[in-house]
Amino acid sequence: MFGHTALRVVDSTTGSDIVYNWGTFQFDDPDFYLKFTRGKLLYMLSAENFGSFMAEFLEEKRSVYEQALQLTPAEKQAILEAVKTNLLEQNRYYQYDFLFDNCTTRVRDIVSKYTGRLPGSVPLLPKGTTFRNMLYTYLDNGGQPWSKLGIDILLGSNIDKKVTAYQSMFLPDYLMKGLDSAKTGIVQQKVAAFYSAPPATKNNIYTPLLLFSSIAAGIIALSLIKSSKIKFVVRCIDALLFFTTGLLGILLLFMWFGTNHISCRNNYNLLWAMPFNVIAAVFVFKTPMWCRKYFNATMFINLAILLLWLWLPQQLNIALIPLVLLLVVRSYRLAKG
Repeated sequence: MFGHTALRVVDSTTGSDIVYNWGTFQFDDPDFYLKFTRGKLLYMLSAENFGSFMAEFLEEKRSVYEQALQLTPAEKQAILEAVKTNLLEQNRYYQYDFLFDNCTTRVRDIVSKYTGRLPGSVPLLPKGTTFRNMLYTYLDNGGQPWSKLGIDILLGSNIDKKVTAYQSMFLPDYLMKGLDSAKTGIVQQKVAAFYSAPPATKNNIYTPLLLFSSIAAGIIALSLIKSSKIKFVVRCIDALLFFTTGLLGILLLFMWFGTNHISCRNNYNLLWAMPFNVIAAVFVFKTPMWCRKYFNATMFINLAILLLWLWLPQQLNIALIPLVLLLVVRSYRLAKG
């Protein structure tokens, strides 16, 4: 979805053509999924022949662009020595971070450090653009509304910070743009090593919003029907609603405090996905006074979220509006007992 960056070194004296890739990791790690979830999976620098590297992209029909860098012999040697040192077993592993330390930022930093010619102030994006705005462009263009919703729920307010020109080059496209726009002319030649037309996307970016709106409207309509059977059904839905949002809140707390994912911290989705909802879900059929007070509090909190939606420090996904509205309505009814 977001692309990839690697560094190709062609040595005419030895005939070698090697691609250095900081985006690899060990799939055979017995704790792979646990480490990946907790943000403790170590990525590593690997080296492979250019032909085998390209074969994967050709098979997957992924476009590949190549920028030949115009460097002095001293700069070339310095970069090559730095890469070889990085490739040593004791140096090749690093703690991956999607925004600040990934396959693209590693190439960005090493080129910048040993050439000093990577722009740090050339504007590559409109003023005020955030990390989340940058991700939205790819998710919307790729027709990935559910991935967008998942990212908006899991990733906190840290990705709503404004990006600098240098930070924006955490994505491959923007590193390419940054190199192209360097005033010192660091790019000697740019070619499309392989081009594949992007697949046509038909997914409606508002699909989650439409679905959640329909579900919320249906539940609210059911709650207006004066029937003991329907009332029981609605209470079962209440139990499921609060239990699910509570479980989600527990997950968000875990991603914040139990992992190394910096982007998952300071998550304002916890205002509506409250972990205590798990406990409250048990008491929706017979609501004691303390539980009514809890539902009364959740009603006001969720109502405040709706009123302050555009001014929160974190941009929440628009598809969550009907869900938060549903929590307001059902919390009000449960608070009344």
